[in-house]
Amino acid sequence: MSDHDAAQQLAAWDRDHFWHSFTQMQEYEPLVIAAAEGCELIGADGRRYLDGASSMWCNVHGHAHPAINQAVVEQLQRAAHITSLGMGCDTTVRLAKRLVDLTPAGLDRVLFSSDGSSAIEVALKAAFQYWQQCPQPRPGKSRFLAFGAAYHGDTIGAASVGGIDKFHALFKPLLFDAVYAPGPDRCKLPEGVAPEAACDHYLAETEKLIAQHAHELAAVVIEPLVQCAAGMVMHPPGFLGGLRELCTKHDVLLILDEVAVGFGKTGRMFACEHDQVTPDFLCLGKGLTGGYLPMAATLTTNAVYDAFLGDAASGRALYHGHTFCGNPASAAAALACLDLFESERTLQMLTAKVERLGERFCRLAEHPNVTNARQTGIIAAADYTADAQVGRQVAAYALEHGLWIRPQPGMVYVMPPLAISLAEIDRMMDVIEEGIAEATGIPFATGAAVP
Repeated sequence: MSDHDAAQQLAAWDRDHFWHSFTQMQEYEPLVIAAAEGCELIGADGRRYLDGASSMWCNVHGHAHPAINQAVVEQLQRAAHITSLGMGCDTTVRLAKRLVDLTPAGLDRVLFSSDGSSAIEVALKAAFQYWQQCPQPRPGKSRFLAFGAAYHGDTIGAASVGGIDKFHALFKPLLFDAVYAPGPDRCKLPEGVAPEAACDHYLAETEKLIAQHAHELAAVVIEPLVQCAAGMVMHPPGFLGGLRELCTKHDVLLILDEVAVGFGKTGRMFACEHDQVTPDFLCLGKGLTGGYLPMAATLTTNAVYDAFLGDAASGRALYHGHTFCGNPASAAAALACLDLFESERTLQMLTAKVERLGERFCRLAEHPNVTNARQTGIIAAADYTADAQVGRQVAAYALEHGLWIRPQPGMVYVMPPLAISLAEIDRMMDVIEEGIAEATGIPFATGAAVP
């Protein structure tokens, strides 16, 4: 069978048998990836695509990095899987210690899981149980406060604190009821609220709800700095620090969902570092293994952990865990990923890339059909003022010209691997500009290229 025929066969099997996540299969056009290297995906037909969304926000150091590959192979030669129920693999133990040392001081306990949704489930269940059996139990504190347009995953608990109806409305009979505060969007402010007053406005609105429901709130859960699935909603500076103060003031736990924004995506290792915040629970995933293998983690404090201690008959243990929690092959990838942050000076090298991306999005904002250009770290987005189909047309144009970005009806966003080069940023943005000009029929103004 020729390479062309083999690619066609795979496309047919893909269409006929593979039910894809978050995909309307009636409209799906097969895109089968056979390999990847650096910041590029390689199709079964040999075509290459710059990975403009870091394989759904998780790839960090590029695909097929030899250091991560080697770490996984070496681990597989020793053990592929060791259960975390009643024992711990040495590799996973080392990762737990590494995460405690790396995250904000006070997060001393780590429970591993396989995906971001599960990391959130752990935090929700642990927060609920904490109030049932802490030194001064308050069993009435059993609800959660989340934010408008939030997304925390698709398992039942995580979906219950989600705020995007198109994902979860159908399942509302299965979900528990949460309290919702307005999403703190720094670009789309309520009428009469000036940009410089945005942080205070949203904190005041949030405090009203926390104060009203403090007697029944177990925790507040939020994606810090950037709500990704909401449309790259970016928060006003200082909001996270203010939220931490409100939670402490009203005796409510704080859960930070850094599954998408952790591991350098905001320009720092963790988003909570921007406001020097230590949450009660920090949920990590995606970039934890560099985007290589499924793994997530929920970190918490000794104050929370101690409430679960007792003898076997006490019933105080956290009865939560899945078969592959703490998988050592994933842990080996995660340790190698963290090593690369140091050896390749990933965060230091990111500064120039963030600046270049900002320059290119400023140019994007000059187009008459582009508005609300925004950026946090290596995450950048802008909205379209034109027909909602522009987003899909731009994504289709990009794919045809060697760039993979997620098709979004009213917006364009990029979140490439941290390993992306300046030249690749320019290549990515050139294609997006060309796609917008093609879709709208309005070219960008000519001018000097970004150096």
